Parts: sequence; C-alpha cells; structure tokens
Amino acid sequence: MPIATDDPLWREIVTRSQLGGHPLRYLASVDSTNTLALGLGRAGAETGTVVVADTQTGGRGRLGKSWLSPPGAGLYASLILRPSLPVKGLSSLTLAAGLAAARAIEQVCGLRTGIKWPNDVLLAGRKAAGVLVECDLSGAAPLLVLGLGINLTTREEEFPPELRGRATSLLLASGKVVGRGATLKALVCSVEQVMLRMEQADFAGVLGDWRTRDVTLGRSLAWLTVDGQVVAGVSLGPDQEGCLLIRDREGRCHQALSGAIELDPSTLSGYFPESP
Repeated sequence: MPIATDDPLWREIVTRSQLGGHPLRYLASVDSTNTLALGLGRAGAETGTVVVADTQTGGRGRLGKSWLSPPGAGLYASLILRPSLPVKGLSSLTLAAGLAAARAIEQVCGLRTGIKWPNDVLLAGRKAAGVLVECDLSGAAPLLVLGLGINLTTREEEFPPELRGRATSLLLASGKVVGRGATLKALVCSVEQVMLRMEQADFAGVLGDWRTRDVTLGRSLAWLTVDGQVVAGVSLGPDQEGCLLIRDREGRCHQALSGAIELDPSTLSGYFPESP
C-alpha cells in the first residue's frame, strides 16, 4: 500500500489502519471520501470508521460545490457515525461538526478560529476548512457521514484565482507546517467530544461555544435560498435550533435552515478573533 511520507504519525496511522480504536481506511486517491464512507456505512462498516485520502478527484462541499484537494496539501477525511439522536435533532449536527473542526484546528496551530454559518472554519477572515454532513435514513438507525476538508500547506498561488484572498491554509495563517497525522488525531478526538455532548442533549452548550466563534453576527450578508431567492440583511446569529436569523432591510426576520450565505467582504475583513 502506498504510504504518504510527510510525517511519522501519519505514516503510523495509515500503516496500522486504525487511530485510537477507530478503524481507518486509507486511499492514495479517491473521488470523494464522503462517497466512499457512505457506501461503507451502508454495507455495515463499524461506527467510528475513518476514511482518509491523499487526494480527492471529486471532493465535495456544501450545496454541490467542489472542494480543492491537491495531493498531500490538506486533510481529507470522513467519519462514519450512528448517533443516538432523534431524527429531528440531526440537522443541529451541522453546526456541531463545524465546532469540532474549529477546535481541532485551534489545537494544532494555536490560532483562534471563526465560523461562518453553518460550518465554514475561518482563520483571519479566510476559509481554511469546510464540513459536509450527509445522512442516510433508509436503515434501522440513521447513518451519518461527517466529511472534513482542511487546507494544511496550500500556498496562495496554488489556490484557483477565484479563491485567492478568500481561502487560506494553516501554513499561510500560522507560518508553520502542521502534519496530517496530528491534525487527524485532534479532529477525531474533537468530533468524539462534541458528539458525546450532543448525545447528552447539550446542544445549548455546543451552540454557546459555536457562538463565541461566530463571524456572521451583526454583519451584512446575502442569503441565497434553496429556491433561488436572495435575502439581504444583517445576521442576528443562530437561534436555539441552529437556524440563522436574518433581519432584512425592511425589518422583517427570516430563518435560514439551509442555503448559501455570502458575507459583505468589508465587514468580514476586520474580523480577527482573539487568541484562545
């Protein structure tokens, strides 16, 4: 099996095919770790199984967007989960997953993160990581796949022109190389901790931690709804269910459960959270 050579911990993880009791499936290249994880989960793969790849040829983000996955420059991972939560509570896991990714990044690079609703993780106003949560409710118990893409060593010139100035990596933000092994270990641990809180019915506490990293609150934005309408207004932050509240220019309040959010760049550029 080909093994990545960037850091000893990564080599150990992919050689042993497990991480802290979690079965691990490693591939040099895959279309999407989420697609593979969904297939494995439907086939009965153990809860907690981790799927990682050196590169993705069809990496996916939210709302059908692609995720840039250059070989060895990022962490591309998906976790198979079967949480003990009611179906109506699964939507809140989108925000919880964003918090888990944010806390893991803070641990490995020492910088405070921001979160753009619902789960884009930002460093100094630029996107460093994205989360894609997918569910399959066709079985006896809900199957959840939590996909995470984290830019680790991508340099400015390696981003497509349309992403330069909007995306970043842990290397660009912190000035140091953070290994995939350490990042994956921190990520899996963070997901475990947040999922335990969710299963203990502590979404209020999770949401409280999420709000301390909220980059949307009080900022001008545009919300593109799933039916193609655009609502311009100011973010009031998420409600107790995790839906984003937006006050439009006429003073009406809208509840965003899904769809795309675009922040006014002039309000985002001044956002630099305090260090943890």
